[in-house]
Amino acid sequence: MLRARDAMKNEIAEGAPKKVDGFVIEPFYSDNAMTASRISLYPRTGTLVAPSILSSDFGHLADEVSAVEQASADWIHVDVMDGRFVPNITIGPPVVAALRKVTTLPLDVHLMIAEPEKWVDAFADAGADVITVHAEACTHLHRALQAIRARGCLAGVSLNPATHESAIEYVLSICDVVLVMTVNPGFGGQSFLPEVAPKIASISKLLSRAAPGALLEVDGGITPEKAAIVAANGAQVLVAGNAVFGRGPDAYADAISEIRTRANDALGVVS
Repeated sequence: MLRARDAMKNEIAEGAPKKVDGFVIEPFYSDNAMTASRISLYPRTGTLVAPSILSSDFGHLADEVSAVEQASADWIHVDVMDGRFVPNITIGPPVVAALRKVTTLPLDVHLMIAEPEKWVDAFADAGADVITVHAEACTHLHRALQAIRARGCLAGVSLNPATHESAIEYVLSICDVVLVMTVNPGFGGQSFLPEVAPKIASISKLLSRAAPGALLEVDGGITPEKAAIVAANGAQVLVAGNAVFGRGPDAYADAISEIRTRANDALGVVS
């Protein structure tokens, strides 16, 4: 499978959309008239499942990632925490670089850190395909998203549960992914906050008008049952930690399939 960073490392796509290894690369034009390119990491019809390595066995991380790739995961979700923006510390660019060597799946890097714009280059160099920053952590959110796109990665913006969707309304035109947190970020294994579901639906409507090509991702407490709820509200990419890794390697395929099937059933899509 093609990695976004490699696809665009030496070339800016222009003109008509191109199809490469099952992915669509299409031109887009940002509001400052600069030309860049976007790769759609959406290889299947229906819901994508992105296992979060935060819940994996870090002593065997390469094996864990390989196992979920073989179990039909779509993306690998990488939670980066700094102990400042959230009350936990996890990993940095060297781990992303190591993961890049062992998987062909898109690496979905979620920066739960203060001043994330300072780390865009490091994570892009490490091999991230999607880099998501928090609206709450960026003084200049528009500039941070532009910097991510300039490195050939998909640009994502995330919102904490208490943050209103209006916080990202004026940057949606340069977003490739919107990540809605359905738990308070910082720790795995938390329970889904049902009061956030209406916000997912509201953002889905905003995207349909302002950025119809962008993906709506949800992270936090996703189980097969909650997958149906968030998919019905418009979520397209579901991050799942304990619901996948908590069941052990022999059950990864079943766990991913159950999440995807419940979500697709809510949409009337055949998995």
